[in-house]
Amino acid sequence: MNSIYINSIKHISAQKPLSDEWFDEPVQNSENYVRATDPDFKQYFAPNTARRLGKILKRALLVSQAAMKNDDVSQPDAIITGTGLGCIENTELFLDKMVREGEELLNPTQFMQSTHNTVSSLVAIEAKCHNYNMTYSHKGISFECALQDAFLQMQSGKIQNALVGAHDEMTPAYFTLLKKVGYLGQSNQTFAGESAVAMMLSNRKAKNTFCKIDAIEKVYNGFGLPVKPAMTYTGIDFVMVGTNGVAENDNIYFENCVRLFPNVPLLQYKHIFGESYTAPAFGVYAAALCLKNGKIPGFLFAEKGADCKLASAKILCYNQFEGKNHTFILLSNV
Repeated sequence: MNSIYINSIKHISAQKPLSDEWFDEPVQNSENYVRATDPDFKQYFAPNTARRLGKILKRALLVSQAAMKNDDVSQPDAIITGTGLGCIENTELFLDKMVREGEELLNPTQFMQSTHNTVSSLVAIEAKCHNYNMTYSHKGISFECALQDAFLQMQSGKIQNALVGAHDEMTPAYFTLLKKVGYLGQSNQTFAGESAVAMMLSNRKAKNTFCKIDAIEKVYNGFGLPVKPAMTYTGIDFVMVGTNGVAENDNIYFENCVRLFPNVPLLQYKHIFGESYTAPAFGVYAAALCLKNGKIPGFLFAEKGADCKLASAKILCYNQFEGKNHTFILLSNV
């Protein structure tokens, strides 16, 4: 099988945008709802472009272009995006005006930019890329679906590289709605956040390669039975899990990890980047950066500890959504 490498990762999140500084000095957030920290878009886009695009589109385009530039790729073989909510802000604006203005004098731009696949399309248009273009919108496993698509196509030799993105925004109105149904904003739960992550995957190793992807697996378990991955994960040094402070969510991780990966230390990331449908992309990013830097900061351990140096390691990123959909992404040093 072909080796698949993560050569570049860029993000805009609750941490400093387009930067890995959080690895040494993370920004701590105590609120239950935190919007992403945006860079000065005027430094990157012409004024007419900045006015035309919504927040999620500016973020996605910027991190995608930065990730491609870092890997010296101008037109990737595939652009694949995972998003849970799509361009929810533009959708809200369009629907609000439609109600308030009686379906008259509507802004067509907000309508055109309200679909989920707008993100991938915009990146492709700006890059003048006519290659494979796909968007996955499957709630809490959207990113993993996008990553697995790229991984399988590269393993089969159909493509040589791929730009994989994970993008979601959280508007005040939608946060209020998700809080009412108990998905976000619960007591002791990590803050609700936003995600804009872009990764360049390639079958070639580069100078600044983060790590290698060894395996990706999705397991559906809608019958309440113990989760049984088809693959055997041996020699795992750490497991990166999506705990968020809610017992109903976290206990699923703890129970499965004790059974499947006994005595393997657990890492976490949502207390740094927040909770969202595509938050698992930050888990992969955090694990990849640990492997690249040869160190795990103490604040990433589920049971807080001291910094841990790595010579060679395998980190398994384990995510579950609603106890039914389970995903496993195995990363290792290059």
